[in-house]
Amino acid sequence: MPIKISDSDLKKAAEQGMDEFMNVFAQSYLMHINNDLNAQNMSELNGYQHSLLALHFFCDEVRNGGFVQLIQNGYGGYIFDNPFAKSLRIFGADELSKLVYKAKKIYDENKKELEKDTTEEEFMAMYEQFEVFDDLEELFFEIEEDQIEKIAHYVDENIQLFAEVE
Repeated sequence: MPIKISDSDLKKAAEQGMDEFMNVFAQSYLMHINNDLNAQNMSELNGYQHSLLALHFFCDEVRNGGFVQLIQNGYGGYIFDNPFAKSLRIFGADELSKLVYKAKKIYDENKKELEKDTTEEEFMAMYEQFEVFDDLEELFFEIEEDQIEKIAHYVDENIQLFAEVE
Protein backbone atom coordinates (compact mmCIF):
# COMPACT_ATOMS: atom_id res chain seq x y z
CA MET A 1 0.00 0.00 0.00
CA PRO A 2 1.65 3.25 -1.12
CA ILE A 3 2.07 6.07 1.36
CA LYS A 4 0.07 9.06 0.22
CA ILE A 5 0.75 12.66 1.13
CA SER A 6 -1.44 15.55 0.10
CA ASP A 7 0.12 18.16 -2.14
CA SER A 8 -1.43 20.92 -0.03
CA ASP A 9 0.18 19.52 3.16
CA LEU A 10 3.56 19.46 1.43
CA LYS A 11 3.20 23.00 0.11
CA LYS A 12 2.11 24.33 3.49
CA ALA A 13 5.01 22.58 5.23
CA ALA A 14 7.51 23.80 2.61
CA GLU A 15 6.41 27.38 3.27
CA GLN A 16 7.29 26.86 6.95
CA GLY A 17 10.76 25.52 6.14
CA MET A 18 12.73 22.46 5.20
CA ASP A 19 12.39 20.78 8.61
CA GLU A 20 8.61 20.97 8.36
CA PHE A 21 8.73 19.72 4.76
CA MET A 22 10.82 16.71 5.79
CA ASN A 23 8.64 16.11 8.85
CA VAL A 24 5.55 15.59 6.67
CA PHE A 25 7.21 12.48 5.24
CA ALA A 26 8.41 11.12 8.58
CA GLN A 27 5.00 11.65 10.21
CA SER A 28 3.27 9.93 7.27
CA TYR A 29 5.59 6.94 7.61
CA LEU A 30 5.07 6.78 11.35
CA MET A 31 1.30 6.95 10.93
CA HIS A 32 1.50 4.19 8.31
CA ILE A 33 3.28 1.87 10.78
CA ASN A 34 1.18 2.98 13.78
CA ASN A 35 4.19 4.68 15.44
CA ASP A 36 5.78 1.28 16.01
CA LEU A 37 8.65 0.31 13.73
CA ASN A 38 9.20 -3.42 14.16
CA ALA A 39 10.26 -6.54 12.29
CA GLN A 40 6.70 -7.20 11.13
CA ASN A 41 6.19 -3.83 9.44
CA MET A 42 9.72 -3.03 8.19
CA SER A 43 8.78 -4.21 4.69
CA GLU A 44 5.93 -1.69 4.49
CA LEU A 45 8.46 1.09 3.82
CA ASN A 46 10.89 1.17 0.92
CA GLY A 47 14.58 1.96 1.32
CA TYR A 48 14.10 5.66 0.58
CA GLN A 49 11.34 5.91 3.15
CA HIS A 50 13.45 4.09 5.74
CA SER A 51 16.27 6.55 5.07
CA LEU A 52 14.02 9.54 5.75
CA LEU A 53 12.56 7.90 8.84
CA ALA A 54 16.08 7.12 10.07
CA LEU A 55 17.02 10.76 9.42
CA HIS A 56 14.02 11.84 11.49
CA PHE A 57 15.07 9.66 14.44
CA PHE A 58 18.73 10.57 14.02
CA CYS A 59 18.19 14.34 14.04
CA ASP A 60 15.60 14.25 16.82
CA GLU A 61 17.74 12.14 19.13
CA VAL A 62 21.07 13.87 18.43
CA ARG A 63 19.47 17.31 18.83
CA ASN A 64 17.94 16.35 22.17
CA GLY A 65 20.52 14.10 23.78
CA GLY A 66 23.34 13.22 21.44
CA PHE A 67 24.58 9.88 20.21
CA VAL A 68 24.41 8.25 23.63
CA GLN A 69 20.67 9.00 23.81
CA LEU A 70 20.17 7.89 20.19
CA ILE A 71 21.71 4.52 20.96
CA GLN A 72 20.19 4.11 24.44
CA ASN A 73 16.74 4.78 22.97
CA GLY A 74 17.19 1.80 20.67
CA TYR A 75 18.02 3.46 17.34
CA GLY A 76 21.66 2.33 17.09
CA GLY A 77 20.98 -0.69 14.92
CA TYR A 78 18.49 1.14 12.72
CA ILE A 79 20.97 3.94 12.05
CA PHE A 80 24.32 2.18 12.03
CA ASP A 81 23.53 -1.38 10.88
CA ASN A 82 21.66 -0.23 7.77
CA PRO A 83 22.85 1.73 4.71
CA PHE A 84 21.72 5.05 6.22
CA ALA A 85 25.10 6.78 5.74
CA LYS A 86 25.24 5.60 2.12
CA SER A 87 21.74 6.97 1.54
CA LEU A 88 22.80 10.34 2.90
CA ARG A 89 25.61 10.44 0.36
CA ILE A 90 23.18 9.56 -2.45
CA PHE A 91 20.92 12.40 -1.25
CA GLY A 92 23.85 14.82 -1.53
CA ALA A 93 24.57 15.15 2.19
CA ASP A 94 28.22 14.07 2.00
CA GLU A 95 29.31 15.78 5.22
CA LEU A 96 26.50 14.21 7.23
CA SER A 97 27.28 10.83 5.66
CA LYS A 98 30.92 11.09 6.79
CA LEU A 99 29.78 12.08 10.29
CA VAL A 100 27.50 9.02 10.50
CA TYR A 101 30.33 6.74 9.33
CA LYS A 102 32.58 8.15 12.08
CA ALA A 103 29.86 7.62 14.69
CA LYS A 104 29.27 4.09 13.36
CA LYS A 105 32.94 3.25 13.96
CA ILE A 106 32.57 4.28 17.62
CA TYR A 107 29.25 2.43 17.85
CA ASP A 108 30.66 -0.77 16.35
CA GLU A 109 33.66 -0.73 18.71
CA ASN A 110 31.48 -0.12 21.81
CA LYS A 111 28.12 -1.60 20.83
CA LYS A 112 27.71 -3.91 23.81
CA GLU A 113 28.51 -1.15 26.32
CA LEU A 114 26.43 1.49 24.53
CA GLU A 115 23.34 -0.71 24.22
CA LYS A 116 23.28 -2.20 27.70
CA ASP A 117 20.34 -1.47 29.97
CA THR A 118 21.21 1.35 32.34
CA THR A 119 19.87 3.15 35.35
CA GLU A 120 19.44 6.91 35.07
CA GLU A 121 22.80 7.39 36.82
CA GLU A 122 24.58 4.95 34.52
CA PHE A 123 23.00 6.60 31.50
CA MET A 124 24.21 10.04 32.58
CA ALA A 125 27.69 8.65 33.25
CA MET A 126 27.84 7.38 29.67
CA TYR A 127 28.13 10.98 28.47
CA GLU A 128 31.50 11.21 30.22
CA GLN A 129 32.50 7.71 29.22
CA PHE A 130 31.77 8.44 25.56
CA GLU A 131 33.01 12.01 25.23
CA VAL A 132 34.40 10.83 21.90
CA PHE A 133 30.94 11.65 20.50
CA ASP A 134 31.19 15.31 21.60
CA ASP A 135 33.11 16.53 18.54
CA LEU A 136 30.72 14.70 16.22
CA GLU A 137 27.72 16.28 17.95
CA GLU A 138 29.27 19.74 17.61
CA LEU A 139 29.95 19.07 13.94
CA PHE A 140 26.36 17.91 13.48
CA PHE A 141 25.04 21.23 14.74
CA GLU A 142 27.42 23.12 12.45
CA ILE A 143 26.43 21.26 9.27
CA GLU A 144 22.85 20.24 10.03
CA GLU A 145 21.02 23.07 8.29
CA ASP A 146 23.02 22.84 5.06
CA GLN A 147 22.87 19.05 4.94
CA ILE A 148 19.12 18.86 5.64
CA GLU A 149 18.58 21.45 2.92
CA LYS A 150 20.43 19.23 0.43
CA ILE A 151 18.37 16.21 1.45
CA ALA A 152 15.11 18.18 1.20
CA HIS A 153 16.10 19.29 -2.30
CA TYR A 154 16.80 15.67 -3.29
CA VAL A 155 13.45 14.57 -1.88
CA ASP A 156 11.64 17.38 -3.70
CA GLU A 157 13.34 16.47 -7.00
CA ASN A 158 12.62 12.73 -6.55
CA ILE A 159 9.40 12.85 -4.58
CA GLN A 160 7.91 9.75 -6.23
CA LEU A 161 10.55 7.65 -4.46
CA PHE A 162 9.32 8.82 -1.05
CA ALA A 163 5.53 9.02 -1.34
CA GLU A 164 2.59 9.27 -3.66
CA VAL A 165 1.52 12.90 -3.79
CA GLU A 166 -2.17 13.52 -4.35
